[in-house]
This record gives sequence, structure tokens and C-alpha cells, in this order.
Amino acid sequence: MGKVAVILKLMPESADIPVEDLKKAIKATVEGIDDIREEPIGFGLSALKVAAVIEDEEGATDALESKLAAVKGIASAEISDVNRMI
Repeated sequence: MGKVAVILKLMPESADIPVEDLKKAIKATVEGIDDIREEPIGFGLSALKVAAVIEDEEGATDALESKLAAVKGIASAEISDVNRMI
């Protein structure tokens, strides 16, 4: 089928959780993570913007979102962008 690039915004449960620990847990949970960047929100809290390349098949983006939302320390995961790879 092909591949798609997916950008997700992950919100940590609190500002007390070390961001580096979250990054390690995310990379250990999901294959295909290309990049993880911090986006300051306020009051010491940063969201994580995660870029991943996955197979373009039905339900793949929902499965990725669910896996990332299940990582310990993550309060929510939301897909912000999906682009088909050429």
C-alpha cells in the first residue's frame, strides 16, 4: 500500500514526569518513531510532538494513537497531521 507520516501531540500527566523518561518509553513502545520534540505549554509543562512513519492501512493511525496514549505517564494522545509518503 505505502506509508504515511503521522504527527501526534502527547500530553504528559504532569510536569513532574521527566521528559527524557517519556521519550525512552515512547520509543520502546512503538517502532517507526522518527522524531520527538518538546513543545512548551506553560507552568513547566511541555507537550511532546511525535513523528512516526507507519504503513498506510485501515486502522493503523488509530492503533498508533492508542499505543501512545497507553504509555505510562501520558495523559492523552492526539493525531495532529497525517501525510502520505511518495
